[in-house]
Amino acid sequence: MGVLGKDKLKELIENYKCVYPFDFALLDGDGYILTVKEETTLHYLEHKNLITYEVVFTPPSYVAHLTAKSKYGRMGLSFLNAAKVHNGFVGRLALELVNLSNDRRSITIKRGDPFMHMEFITREGGPAPYMGEYQFQYMTDEETQMYIPILQEVFPNYDELAKKWFKNTRLRL
Repeated sequence: MGVLGKDKLKELIENYKCVYPFDFALLDGDGYILTVKEETTLHYLEHKNLITYEVVFTPPSYVAHLTAKSKYGRMGLSFLNAAKVHNGFVGRLALELVNLSNDRRSITIKRGDPFMHMEFITREGGPAPYMGEYQFQYMTDEETQMYIPILQEVFPNYDELAKKWFKNTRLRL
């Protein structure tokens, strides 16, 4: 297991749309920096979910690991959710936050602000794609349809799994 470097990550993004839309300037040495979709202000002790601007897809041989930019931790922003994105997941990420600033001031995160580091880590063993209720979260129908062929390509049994898990959704295979 290992963290992908910038060159391998760029190749993965280009081949599988692991980050969409993709901005080369947001690649750092060993990951991609996700941004926020909408400006959000959190008041002291307030809990909110922040949604990433980017759609994230984690291919079969990888998991993604998230870490907050230290700038926000220093302000007192605490992240409550798990820091892993399962292989096969496609969607915008919901980042659960609470403002615990010592001086009890509000914290504002602006649209497009660099917010969260995402590293792709190789995994071993057969693919077990994420097919839970948050698959395709916060995506448009057009974005969802863009990823179906990619999922079908990288997960040979995707259509079978999708029929089982998404019987009652808006998806059209």
